[in-house]
Amino acid sequence: MSARPRVLISRSAPPAGIDPIKAVCDVWIWPEEDPIPDEEFQKQAAGVTAIFCHPPDKINKALLDAAGPSLKVVGTMSVGLDHIDLEECRRRGIKVGNTPDVLTEAVAELTIALLLSAARRLKEGYACVVSGEKLWENAHFLCGHEITGSTIGIVGLGRIGMAVAKRLKSFNVAKFLYTGNSQKSYAEEVDAEFVSFDKLLENSDFVIACCSINANNPGLFNKAAFKKMKKSAIFINVSRGVLVNQDDLIEALTTGEIYGAALDVTTPEPLPLDNPLHSLKNCLMTPHIGSASYKARNGMASLTARNILAGIRGEDLPSPVA
Repeated sequence: MSARPRVLISRSAPPAGIDPIKAVCDVWIWPEEDPIPDEEFQKQAAGVTAIFCHPPDKINKALLDAAGPSLKVVGTMSVGLDHIDLEECRRRGIKVGNTPDVLTEAVAELTIALLLSAARRLKEGYACVVSGEKLWENAHFLCGHEITGSTIGIVGLGRIGMAVAKRLKSFNVAKFLYTGNSQKSYAEEVDAEFVSFDKLLENSDFVIACCSINANNPGLFNKAAFKKMKKSAIFINVSRGVLVNQDDLIEALTTGEIYGAALDVTTPEPLPLDNPLHSLKNCLMTPHIGSASYKARNGMASLTARNILAGIRGEDLPSPVA
């Protein structure tokens, strides 16, 4: 009888992802809550058949060297791939699978929550409640912005961007603008207009970053970008922290260059407690929980397991990375 395949799981995951693998493979799971250190990751990777990983666990040349020629497949419980050296995996014939689609609805819902919270100043409102501050001191007390009649700018009208637009359409927005690498035929479903990045910044009341990360867009939202935005604009980022120059964002928020921001992602994560973003009343942050629904996380875990088991068997992955 041949030995069972060995699978390294770099962090705990829902049973929907772990149990199917355990049924046919020998599994080692990093037992701590903090990310697995590089040295331990490389040590445990030696001789494995598959790796089940999560961002920010780095699948790089050093890790692949440590794993050796036995490694057939890497399954990441994420859509983002910036933690994986895809070129190195291709060179070695290692299949890579990710988890698109199953988290789209959850991320879109959180995006709406962030937008509404920033627009209606819920962070400041909550602070007033817990501090016992006198309410309604004047007619403008904690006034915010409405979505109705606004212009929504979406940077990256992919699966998540489109799901966000469909939800916001019910708020009777005046116009959707979007920008990206190309026009999308499905944008007609929400009457979205394809425009340049600059035109989107200049005309949008809410700017929502939903785009994937590539070699050209880290720091896309910088001082120049924030200066082009309306002073009443609210910036939402549910993509990756590296999309934003955070020092420039801090300046834009503190000087009134833009009205506010809501972020589910930062650089680094977690953001150090002494970072000025924590103290800004007009900046709301959540700890990268876009996909944190039971349904989405179970779906992601299950798809990762199916990718891994298919790779071990030499079959096509259900969700391969192109």
